[in-house]
Amino acid sequence: MEVSGKIKMVDTTKEVGSSGFKKRDVVVTTDEQYPQHILVQFVQDKCDLLNNFNVGDAVKIDINLRGREWVNPQGETVYFNTIQGWRIAKLQAEAPVSAAPPMPAAEAFEPATSFTEEEHDDLPF
Repeated sequence: MEVSGKIKMVDTTKEVGSSGFKKRDVVVTTDEQYPQHILVQFVQDKCDLLNNFNVGDAVKIDINLRGREWVNPQGETVYFNTIQGWRIAKLQAEAPVSAAPPMPAAEAFEPATSFTEEEHDDLPF
């Protein structure tokens, strides 16, 4: 799956807990009739992928959807979803679409003027 749009925010890398787990968030605003602000999380060694990206860059991010289950202290089961990025690339500016090359003038084609019976019968059917 992928998300495309312009970077709205790039957060710093944060270390969570004492386990050494690292995460870094980026928000991408989609280019649609109703733009969406999508939070994508990069984790561990993927955090460094965001180093060369800035606010305003048009990007495509390859993502995976992740879901977790957690039982809170009251014994209630709670579910969380995360959009996790694993690759990011800058989108190239759209180049203007060039017109199709012109067709050669009709005079450039020489129509067949005569067929002999032998030429006409050399078809395989």
